[in-house]
This record gives sequence, structure tokens and C-alpha cells, in this order.
Amino acid sequence: MLQDILDNAKEKMRKSCEVYERDMMGLRAGRANPKLLDRIMVDYYGTPTPIPQVGNISSPEPRLLVIAPWEAKLIPQIEKAIQKSDLGLNPSNDGKIIRLVFPELNEERRRDLTKVASKGAEDTKVAIRSIRRDAIEQIKKVEEEQRDHRGRSAGRRRGHAEADGQGRQGRGRDLREKRKRDHGSLTEHSAGRENPPTGGFSH
Repeated sequence: MLQDILDNAKEKMRKSCEVYERDMMGLRAGRANPKLLDRIMVDYYGTPTPIPQVGNISSPEPRLLVIAPWEAKLIPQIEKAIQKSDLGLNPSNDGKIIRLVFPELNEERRRDLTKVASKGAEDTKVAIRSIRRDAIEQIKKVEEEQRDHRGRSAGRRRGHAEADGQGRQGRGRDLREKRKRDHGSLTEHSAGRENPPTGGFSH
């Protein structure tokens, strides 16, 4: 039971860290990162689908991403989704592929990225502390229940022992009383044989 609580807490912490890492990979820095497109969805036959699942993405230059959709009709939808996102990029296309050019970071953008990264780190720490606190409370509850159970079990064992002891004492008393009765009967019988009644028929 305790191990299950620990394993569950570890899994939740791991997922919290993965979310933070994924969010950090989604930040637009100075270099073109294909992972930035993982969280941008397009309508693919009625199903919201990440851009990487509707085309090939490459980075031929450090500050350039190229998207080659599997179907040319998806180009307008992909461009619209990128424009609606928080990447702050303006896509261009030649009818077959979409190009995303990443501008160099200015000082203001660097400060914004620092704030976002710091906030994400703090949120992750809060989530992990909350998971740890919940796990500790669950462990304390289980340990308390186990102590109560052991206490009840010990009480039952004491009760059984006392009842058994009383039963043995009662049987001992019965046996002693029986022996006394038997001894008394035997004594009376012996006395009767040693002193037969006098008298009889006269001749």
C-alpha cells in the first residue's frame, strides 16, 4: 500500500516535469525548433491534429523551418493556425511548402522568455510540492490505520487469553470440587463398611 502511494507520487512528479520540459521546448528562442509546432493544431478531416502529423518539417538553416504538407490544400489552414498561435511568426508559402523565418531575439524578447521560463519552473515546483504533501498525508493515514488495526488485534488477543484463563480456572475449580465430592463419598462408604449396623434376629 505504501509503495503504491510512493510510485503514484513519483509518476505524477515525472509528468509535471515532462510538462515543464515540453513547455520550454515550445518557447520561441533565436533558433528554429521543430518542436515549436507540436502544440499547434490544424483541422485535418474534422480532427484537431498537430502540424507535425500532417506534413514533414525540416530546418535547413538555424533560423528557418520548412513545412511540407502531405496535402497542398492544408497550407491555408496551417498558416492560419500558426498566425493564431503565440509564436509571433508570419508564414509564407510557394504553393507547395511553408517557410517560417525566426528573427533574432531582441532584449525585450529575451526578458519575456526569462519571465516565462521562471514562471514555468515555479509552477512546476508548486505542483511537485503539492504532490509530495498529498503523498505524505496518505502515508500518515495508512500508518495510523495500521496502528489502529494492530491495537484492535492485540486487544482481541488479550481478551481471548483472559477468557481462556478464566475458563481454565473455572474448570480447575470444578475439578477440585468434584474431587472433594468423590473423596467425601468414598470416606462415607469406607466408614459404613468398618461400622456395620448392630442387631439382628434373636435365636
